[in-house]
Amino acid sequence: MVEGFIPLLLSGMLMCGLLLRTVSQHGANVDEPSKKPNFIIILADDIGWGDLDVNQPEEKTNNTPYLNLMAEQGLRLTDFHSPASTCSPSRAAILTGRYGLRNGVTHNFAVGSVAGLPLSEVTLPQLLQKAGYYTAMIGKWHLGHNGPFGPTNRGFDYYLGIPYSNDMGCTDIPGYNLPQCPPCDSSGPQVIRLKRSVHGGCYSKVGLPLMENSSIVEQPLDLWTLTEQYKSTATRIIQNARERGQPYLLYIALAHMHVPLAPPLLPDASAGPPEDDKVYTASLQEMDSLVGAVKSASDDADKDNTLIWFTGDNGPWEQKCQYAGRVGPFMGKWQTNRGGGSAKRTTWEGGHRVPTVAYWPGRILANTTSSTLLSGMDIFPTLLSLAGVTPPSDRRYDGIDATNILLHGEHTGHEFLFHPNSGAAGKFGDLQTVRTRKHKAFYITGAAEACGGATGRQQLHDPPLIFDLERDEAEETPLEVKTPEYQAVADRIARRREELLWDIATDKSVSTADYSTDESAAPCCDHRQPVCRCHTLGQGWETTRTHTHTKG
Repeated sequence: MVEGFIPLLLSGMLMCGLLLRTVSQHGANVDEPSKKPNFIIILADDIGWGDLDVNQPEEKTNNTPYLNLMAEQGLRLTDFHSPASTCSPSRAAILTGRYGLRNGVTHNFAVGSVAGLPLSEVTLPQLLQKAGYYTAMIGKWHLGHNGPFGPTNRGFDYYLGIPYSNDMGCTDIPGYNLPQCPPCDSSGPQVIRLKRSVHGGCYSKVGLPLMENSSIVEQPLDLWTLTEQYKSTATRIIQNARERGQPYLLYIALAHMHVPLAPPLLPDASAGPPEDDKVYTASLQEMDSLVGAVKSASDDADKDNTLIWFTGDNGPWEQKCQYAGRVGPFMGKWQTNRGGGSAKRTTWEGGHRVPTVAYWPGRILANTTSSTLLSGMDIFPTLLSLAGVTPPSDRRYDGIDATNILLHGEHTGHEFLFHPNSGAAGKFGDLQTVRTRKHKAFYITGAAEACGGATGRQQLHDPPLIFDLERDEAEETPLEVKTPEYQAVADRIARRREELLWDIATDKSVSTADYSTDESAAPCCDHRQPVCRCHTLGQGWETTRTHTHTKG
């Protein structure tokens, strides 16, 4: 009996060892967590794939040490794409898991927009909120700021941030931009004018508002104090959620990188303005410090039960020249050789391939890299899957559940991924660029402004341009049309494109956004004051912001 027991015991010990090894490789209880996980999404605006140090180690920069650490302790996604290459459409697709042709948001909303993301659309925070999550947002919303279109009416219990981009309003001390924004005019009666100023690139008459929930608490805001406010608010939200024992979604969406959140530190205040090439670097470092503060607070509160997902909303705004980020090797040379830009607003890789890191200690393997083809639209189904929430079945989705890619190292991403026209060539939202595996096809190119003002002419391509990104990541030399490789790829892409366009055309859940504007829709705390000037920080806001667990 003893002789039979010993082999059985050894066999059991061996099986336990194999089980422990499997758990250590894939994370404990990955499929049946004991409690709902927390989610932190950090969305950087106008950031280049090459701005993340670990994406270009040969550059030997140290601008993103906290993101470098997060990548070392988590998963770096090297073929991850924003759903569009401009602000509002990218954000709408992330929060709905749907292309702009379905959710209705195909271009940016304005200061005077009367509406926003169509109310018929169901958002990620709405679904998580119904599942018992506390939902909070910090930063740039840009999906409509009036009435029912604001963040606290689209699923967020709490909001602190700017309703649109931080170059869409004047400030007393402007951030760096090209062309430079003038400071607010503090004299004379207030006259709201929503047209672009003669300086271009900025709204110069309406003060940039800082909002808490649906109220303006500072206008114009101080860009140089914004990062610290965001840090302290994010830390408080994370700590409060831990004390309540409630799962949470924290969505942090940072505004334009080319209008920095903090000024570069000068060795001598009398030395004058910083050198141009240091301005963007300082902005990048400031953004990274915010990531570090959020990661630290999360690690202290609930490290093993929190997924942090960092990504970008689109690539660098090339026409901002020295204030723009770096696309890395994704230069879009076919276009730049002919004039015009190949980053933000375009469907070249530099416009939508963004730096992305996923971090979840004990669940995501440390120091790993994946070249799986993914999109920001995948955040929606992935987080719902991890939370055990089923999305509404009355609509069609374009994102895929990336849970197995994050947690199990699988490599099955999108077989086809479409990149919508985002303000350069063609009609807003049209799906005229297609990616499949290593190949990418363009049906239209051109019409984006580069640094210096040159704009490549719009060109239609029939048959399409097709590039092999594995051999030609700079997108410089398309495949020859007569080759078997070209013919096989072109046929496959054409069939899938026709199928998707038919699918969208017959989709009864397609929404249509209202892009009409009205001067009265501009956020204004006091119409009697120049630039709608008011400052309640340190008064009522200081009191209300401590109660982030209640819906405002």
